[in-house]
Amino acid sequence: MRNLNYELKQLCYRNRDGSYATQADRWRMLDLIANQLHELGYKDMRAMSLKPKHVEALVERWKSEWLSPGTIKNRMTTLRWWAEKVGKQNVIARDNDHYGIPDRQHVTNVSKARELTGTDLAKVTDPYTAMSLRLQAEFGLRRAESIKIQPAWADRGVTLVLKASWTKGGRERAIPIRTDGQRAVLNEAKGFAGKGSLIPATMRYVEQLRRFRHQCEKAGINRVHGHRHAYAQARYQQLTGWKAPAAGGPRSRELTSEQKAADRDVRLTISEELGHSRLQILSVYLGR
Repeated sequence: MRNLNYELKQLCYRNRDGSYATQADRWRMLDLIANQLHELGYKDMRAMSLKPKHVEALVERWKSEWLSPGTIKNRMTTLRWWAEKVGKQNVIARDNDHYGIPDRQHVTNVSKARELTGTDLAKVTDPYTAMSLRLQAEFGLRRAESIKIQPAWADRGVTLVLKASWTKGGRERAIPIRTDGQRAVLNEAKGFAGKGSLIPATMRYVEQLRRFRHQCEKAGINRVHGHRHAYAQARYQQLTGWKAPAAGGPRSRELTSEQKAADRDVRLTISEELGHSRLQILSVYLGR
């Protein structure tokens, strides 16, 4: 993995096209892709080793993680940049339809929030999966974050800190611990995991991810990303005093100028807590 990460970093350095921010984002994305290829079992890759099987394995993983079509397409753009720079454009199909990647989702004021219930958890037989689901619901974590997290390390008293290696895009972030419910679940997770993560000591991340998916399917828990939507909408109402548009609250055109300013500030706060670099993506969670 080190060889691949290093070679991709050098590839970015030698091909410094675009702004500094674009270059930094590209490197973070390539670093994430290299780590994911390692987790998928491709441990001895070099930059010139890219093959169709690697692209297909990555796309299947991203689709299984229920990433948005826009996110997957952005990653495909980065893969195509990699392939072009090493002269292997033909290893990636020109059309995303070849991989079954759907069109980008348009923002609607229809809520995609999903509440995690006791009935849901009663159907989950794996305690690691159950704990990950509870942390997702309380802190708005992504699935990978809720599996890789080391609760004892992450707990900083008033904030939950996520390591860069656990997060999408490799950005460390902090989420405020505000409620008794969050504190109770986090304390329970710490007691359960000890100094480790929510991956059993005998398993790799990709194996626990597979078990997580199986457990959720068997329990009828669909759209786990909806837990992040529920977190965002609850946080929005707490900070603004009114419901998000997707949850039945007023739309942007119905707000006063003061309310619009508050709406923007709150969206920035929630964007940081969810780990998104673009404010616009909050419209998918909250409506507009």
